[in-house]
Amino acid sequence: MTVSEAIEEFLVYIESVRPLSPNTVTACRNDLGQFKNMKTIGPAREINLVELEDLKQCVGELSKLKRSSASINRFISSVRSLFSYCRNFGHLQKNVALELKTVKNPKKIPRFMTGVEVDKLCSQPEVNELLWGTRDKCLFEMMYSSGCRVSEIASLKISDLTSDYSSAIVTGKGSKDRRVYFETDARKALSEYLEDRKKRFGNLNEPHIFVNQKGSALSVRGISFILTKYSGKDGTKHHVSPHAFRHTFATAMLTNGADVRLVQELLGHSSISTTQRYTHISTERMIEMYNKAHPHGGNKG
Repeated sequence: MTVSEAIEEFLVYIESVRPLSPNTVTACRNDLGQFKNMKTIGPAREINLVELEDLKQCVGELSKLKRSSASINRFISSVRSLFSYCRNFGHLQKNVALELKTVKNPKKIPRFMTGVEVDKLCSQPEVNELLWGTRDKCLFEMMYSSGCRVSEIASLKISDLTSDYSSAIVTGKGSKDRRVYFETDARKALSEYLEDRKKRFGNLNEPHIFVNQKGSALSVRGISFILTKYSGKDGTKHHVSPHAFRHTFATAMLTNGADVRLVQELLGHSSISTTQRYTHISTERMIEMYNKAHPHGGNKG
């Protein structure tokens, strides 16, 4: 079996059998498309003739192209998955990709907003209605209140909500369901938005909560555009991404004493180590606040 044939069979498998998200499938397709066209591989090469050294050269080639460590590690993960599939289905006698090591990923401190920044951004749609004020305020409040991923907010349906709008069931990564919660400001903003939506469109036959100005479901790209508009030059002039709401939610919860395992559950992290990176940020923030507040903190001028 050639590399190209193995990839095509594997992609059919992950699209039709395994419950992977469309984004994961697309990323895997792109990575493996790149893999088969590398100088050391080639689409016509027999996959059982690919050696570990060939795979290492592929990683080296990506490094020369100055790809990020995250991008390279995703590529390695896709190649490992391909070889694991081929070994399990008898296309390989030995899985050489098992010995392919990932590259070191430098730890990045997630970008989060201060309380003042969140308040300013959430109030923008009221004081500076650039697009659709009630919808946009509701969107920001719900993202901050729940810690949802932007894809989860885009997918959220009215039927997912409890009758009092206090919580909802969202489907996260790996098709795992979890409950998220909405505090008073978010519930109030949601109630006002849904009332406004009904005035605009009547009994709209669209199950998703957030819609565009034509009444169709709002996409992830659409949400990113809205946030860019309000945090860009026409708004706060302090650009943030949709994921910044999630980072801010996690940091605020931990800073205010929430248990890390509770935050893990609310964020839908499969590993607690992913959640624990926020404890590092919270600790740094507490030290900064301590130094500013304490009489001998050294920052009194």
